[in-house]
Amino acid sequence: MSNTRGKATALLLAAEAVFLLLFGLFVDYDVAAGPRNNSLSMDTTLDHYYPIYQDVHVMMLIGFGFLMTFLKRHGFGSVGFNFLLTCFIIQWSTLVNGWFALIGSNAGRILINIKSLLEADFAVATVLISFGAVLGVASPVQLIVMATIEVVCYNVSIYVGIVQFQATDIGGSMFIHAFGAYFGLAVARVLYKKSQTQSKKEGSEYHSDIFAMIGTLFLWLYWPSFNAGPGSGTERHRAVINTVLSLSACAVVTFALSAVTDKKNKLDMVHIQNATLAGGVAMGASADLIVQPFGALLIGSAAAIVSTLGFKYLQPLLQRTIKLHDTCGVHNLHGMPGVLGVVASAIAAAVADRASYQDSYHELFKNASRTSGANGGYQIAALAAVLGIAIFTGTITGFLLKLPIWDNLSEEELFEDEVFWECPEGDWNQESQNDTNGVEKGGEVSALA
Repeated sequence: MSNTRGKATALLLAAEAVFLLLFGLFVDYDVAAGPRNNSLSMDTTLDHYYPIYQDVHVMMLIGFGFLMTFLKRHGFGSVGFNFLLTCFIIQWSTLVNGWFALIGSNAGRILINIKSLLEADFAVATVLISFGAVLGVASPVQLIVMATIEVVCYNVSIYVGIVQFQATDIGGSMFIHAFGAYFGLAVARVLYKKSQTQSKKEGSEYHSDIFAMIGTLFLWLYWPSFNAGPGSGTERHRAVINTVLSLSACAVVTFALSAVTDKKNKLDMVHIQNATLAGGVAMGASADLIVQPFGALLIGSAAAIVSTLGFKYLQPLLQRTIKLHDTCGVHNLHGMPGVLGVVASAIAAAVADRASYQDSYHELFKNASRTSGANGGYQIAALAAVLGIAIFTGTITGFLLKLPIWDNLSEEELFEDEVFWECPEGDWNQESQNDTNGVEKGGEVSALA
C-alpha cells in the first residue's frame, strides 16, 4: 500500500501559509474583541454566544468525530481526519464567510468576534456531513480539496437563500444539513467504485459501534444549542424547547421502528446511532417558529420514520440501482430530514400570524410586503435553489477529485487506517490480510444491515 507521499503535508503547509497572508491582509478584531473599546457593554457578545459556541464545538469534534468511528478499521481516520478538517475549515470559512458578508458593505476588512467563530463551526458541520458520505473512500488530499471548494459553494447557497430569497433557517436544515448531504452524495456518486460495495472492511464491530454511540449521545445532548445558537430572546428559548421535544420524540419512534422492521424484532445499532438524531435536523428550519409543542413532537416523529426507513430500505436500494454509495448514510440522517424540516418551516411560515410574534422581531417578517403564504413559498424556492447548487457543485467537485493528482485510493486502500496511520501491532495486520482476501469474520455487522 502507498500513501500520499508528502502531498498532504505540502498542501496543508501551503494552505496555512496562505491563511497567514490572507488573515494579515483582510482580518481584524471586531470592536467587541479589540483593544480600543473596553466598555462593559461590549462583553455581552461573548456572554451571549460563548456557551453556545462551546456546545457546538463539542458537537464538531466529539459528536461528529466519534459518530464516524463505526467502521472497524477506520477509527483513526474517522476521528483524526474529522479533527483535521475542523481546524482547516475554521480558518478558511472565517475568510470566506467574511468576504461574503462584505458584499454590499462599505467595510474594508473582515471583523471577527465570537459569533464569527460560531458561524465558522456551522461551515465545519456542512463539510463534515459531506465527509460522512465519502468516509473511507477519499484520501486526505481529496478531503482538503473538497472542503476548500465546498465552503465557497456553501456561502453561495446562503447568499442565494437568505439574501435573495430571504428564507429563514436558524438551525440549518436547508443550508447546513441538506446542502452538506447532497453535496457529499454528489461527490460520492462520482467517486463510486464497484469494489466499495464488496469490501469486508466497511462493516462494524461491537466495540466500534459503542464508540460511535459516544458521538451520537454528544450530538443528541448539544443539538438544542446548535439549533438555537444564532437566535436571541424568545426565539432562542423557543428553539431550545422545540429541539428537545423533537429529539425526544424522534428517539422513541426510532427505537420502535428499528425493532419492528427486523424479522427477529431486534434493534439495529445503525438506526440508533443515526436516526435518533434526525429530529434535530428536521427541527432546524422551524426551531424558532411558533409550531407549538405538539408540532415539535410531530416533526421529530416524522423525521424518525423517514430516517429509519431510509436506512432500512432506501439506502440499499439506491446503492443497487444508481450506484450511490453513502458510507455514513447522510442521506437518511441529514438529507431527507433536512428537506422535511424545510417543508415544515414552509408550512409554519405560511400560517404564521405577525401578531403572534409581536413580542420580538423575527426574520420571517423582515420583508413587510410579503404575505405569510408568500413566505412559505419562498422557503420552498430557496430549498430548490440550495439543492440545485449542492448537487451541481458537488458533481463538479467529484470529477475534479478523480484527477490522479489528488491521490485516489485503490481497492485495497478503501476503509483502511493502515494506509495513512501508524497502527498498533498485534492482530491488526492479520485481520487486514483476512479482510483483503475476503475472509469474513464472525460477529461483524454490515453498516447497511
